[in-house]
Amino acid sequence: MTTQVPAGTSETEVDAVRAREAACSRELAAQGHLLRLWRPPLRPGEWRTLGLFAASDEGQLERLLASMPMRIWRTDEITVLGRHPNDPPCAGITGRPGKGPEFLITTTVTVPPDTPDHVVEDTSARETARARELAERGHLVRLWSLGAESDGGRTLGLWRARDPGELMALLESLPLAGWLTIETTALTPHPNDPIRLG
Repeated sequence: MTTQVPAGTSETEVDAVRAREAACSRELAAQGHLLRLWRPPLRPGEWRTLGLFAASDEGQLERLLASMPMRIWRTDEITVLGRHPNDPPCAGITGRPGKGPEFLITTTVTVPPDTPDHVVEDTSARETARARELAERGHLVRLWSLGAESDGGRTLGLWRARDPGELMALLESLPLAGWLTIETTALTPHPNDPIRLG
């Protein structure tokens, strides 16, 4: 979500819209539609938010987003998240308690050509076991599939680590690490995050 307040808008009006946005966020969280909000790294004067929403379909999601007061100044980019087989069992909104800040990690798996099937299967099985271990230790919070079912190689993960160095060590410990392209987004708390409001 990217917000651009029109030039000349008074601070009073901005504060009023922000207050209504906070109230709306609480209401959407109480209804189970708004699960999390984060701030990605921002440049000066930039207003961006990453949100995790639950909706029955894209039409309902659009109605939820349109109900938010900041939408008058905001544009939204939507990514549909699919179930991932390595998503931690009984994963909740926050997962198990972990240490350190949260990070969003997008990975793309590219298996080298001519890799024998049994090697791919063994590596995938070890990846599942390692993901379970990292979830139990509070590092892997959630895992989703991105893209088409046939794509199968792109995932989005919510991770926790003390710092970027620990995060990279965790990611390098994954059996698929040699086949992964990794994009990392450090997250900071958003004032309307349901976890903070809860």
